[in-house]
Amino acid sequence: MDAPLGTWFGSSMLTAPAVRVLSVNGIRQLVQRTVFTALDLLFPPHCVGCERVGQLLCPHCLVSVKQAPERVIDGLDGICVRAEYDGVIRAAIHALKYERQPRLYQPLGMLLVQAVDHTDWLLDVVTAVPLHSNRLHERGYNQAALLGCFVAHAYDRPFFPAAVKRMRETPSQIHLNAQERRANVAGAFAADARLVAGKTVLIVDDVLTTGATLVACAEALRRAGAVRVMGAVMAGAQLSP
Repeated sequence: MDAPLGTWFGSSMLTAPAVRVLSVNGIRQLVQRTVFTALDLLFPPHCVGCERVGQLLCPHCLVSVKQAPERVIDGLDGICVRAEYDGVIRAAIHALKYERQPRLYQPLGMLLVQAVDHTDWLLDVVTAVPLHSNRLHERGYNQAALLGCFVAHAYDRPFFPAAVKRMRETPSQIHLNAQERRANVAGAFAADARLVAGKTVLIVDDVLTTGATLVACAEALRRAGAVRVMGAVMAGAQLSP
């Protein structure tokens, strides 16, 4: 399953209607396949879990992925989490976010689609938790947008990266407790009513801990008129004591 390279969809500068972006999907998919094929020939991919040559996530490591337990998050109309945040999934997400390996959005996206497949959600549009423009500039892409674009493509739904915008930069939440996380992201997002009013929206992220960020995004989406907001997350982590 191919999906458009998400670098084009991660920028908070993309404020034009996403339909225009999606209209050139076919060309970008062709470019993506050509570039990735050339890169694989020159630099064969290594599995992030075991270093086997040939794939970024090999079948041996994929079978070790642990299904995440079911979660309920107050403030979301539904949530699905594909895997526990450990082992090969932790390594893959870390490589995707911090080691400049954006191609990992493809195998991770396929896993995330498996989780959404087990829901009965009727979705209208897909978006992703946005990065602040400063962090986006540093990283070069939004890993959540890469995954969100893959999911949208899998279900033939429009992907609107500009549906939610981060209005202020928030400190890292790694060392914050649940209450501090909620306060950290409160009021940090705004949504575009032109893209979400009257719609059921799926918002995608890479890691779920307390759900504070997804809930803050959901609140912004509802203020903009979204009818329902569901969440799909690649991995679930436990809050450290």
